[in-house]
Amino acid sequence: MKTMELALRRKALLDRMEDGSVALIFSGYPKIKSEDENFNFEVNHSFYYLTGIEQEECVLMLVSNQGERKEYLFIPPFDETKAKWYGKRLSIEEASSLSGIRNVLIDSSLERRIESELSGSYSDFGTVDKVYLDLSPELKIQEEMSTRSYSKTLSSKFPGVSILDVHPLISELRLIKSDDEIAKFSKAIETTNLGIRALMAELHPGVKEYELADVFAHVINDDNGYNGLSFNSIIASGDHACTLHYPRPLGECKDGDLLLIDLGARHEYYCADISRTFPVNGKFTPLQRTIYEIVLGANKMVASIARPGLTIKELQNMVISFMANECVSKGLIEKPEDLSKVYFHNVSHFIGLDTHDVGDRNKPLQARNIISNEPGLYFADLGIGVRIEDDLLITKDGCENLSEGIMKDPDAIETFLSSRYR
Repeated sequence: MKTMELALRRKALLDRMEDGSVALIFSGYPKIKSEDENFNFEVNHSFYYLTGIEQEECVLMLVSNQGERKEYLFIPPFDETKAKWYGKRLSIEEASSLSGIRNVLIDSSLERRIESELSGSYSDFGTVDKVYLDLSPELKIQEEMSTRSYSKTLSSKFPGVSILDVHPLISELRLIKSDDEIAKFSKAIETTNLGIRALMAELHPGVKEYELADVFAHVINDDNGYNGLSFNSIIASGDHACTLHYPRPLGECKDGDLLLIDLGARHEYYCADISRTFPVNGKFTPLQRTIYEIVLGANKMVASIARPGLTIKELQNMVISFMANECVSKGLIEKPEDLSKVYFHNVSHFIGLDTHDVGDRNKPLQARNIISNEPGLYFADLGIGVRIEDDLLITKDGCENLSEGIMKDPDAIETFLSSRYR
């Protein structure tokens, strides 16, 4: 990641901070999985967005006071024992090179620096009386401390200091994607397409859902330098597809059923999020195709109308109206109000460093937002679940379907699946 872009992000955040304030953004702390085993560490994405650093136990400090701006990065010191067990940590020089921050300090000096800024004892520009913290739930910064509990510690130690939430300010920045971010996102989609085509090539009656999940994971990691999955892949056949976040892909794909997949590769933390639905035996039944084409029609409608100024809520209402009328006309439901029984999720969410990324669905879309487009229909009594999801880049006057190249036309799907058997 270019240090110039990181510097511009930090400047933009400083521009949004109130005068006389300091922001503390923590990279996070490993969480215990069981006994002495931790979950794989995942950096706080807002910290990564501002620094380009993935290491745990680091802190970014930004100060805005009387027109002066300062930025500091605090990192853990070298620990020979930890290096032997877990690998080398960043040096001060490496952290500075990655982030573009000149003032990189060892974390033992963090509390003294906070003390000096909040007390004004060593400040040339007066006392800071506001502290911004990322108050997202469960953001651990020490073994037994979260940012929320740390805010209480600061309030107790400095009674005159106000605690503010920095998360909304960073969210505003993260919503607007740069050219570099869009390129990384496009790479994640390209890799996802490779994985989907490999999965399709292995689809046949009798294959296990988890076998297809393994094929996808192997291909995307092989192509993408082990960047990993955007989220745990949903591989759901038959009536399993009517559970939106079907958790355990242990079922067998059966002749005559549909397979719904919801998955994605990620590239440098940018998450693709794609859903497709395929006939296990390579051929849609007439009823399956009818339901599929209603969902595909809704998907295409969203792509044709999404633009700056509309809200995700408005897109949802249009999808509900479209699919309700189509389902009634095809005899799938009796009246429009019945659609809620077979369509019970939102058509869209923001995507970025998180699959369900930061952003308010009730606010108008802006150019350079990236959103999902994922209508679906779920008839549990018929054992049919269909979802078709693309990733849309909002442009100045419409949108671009970044995942247009991932197969979804029913005739093209049948042609591909039939050629697979030759």
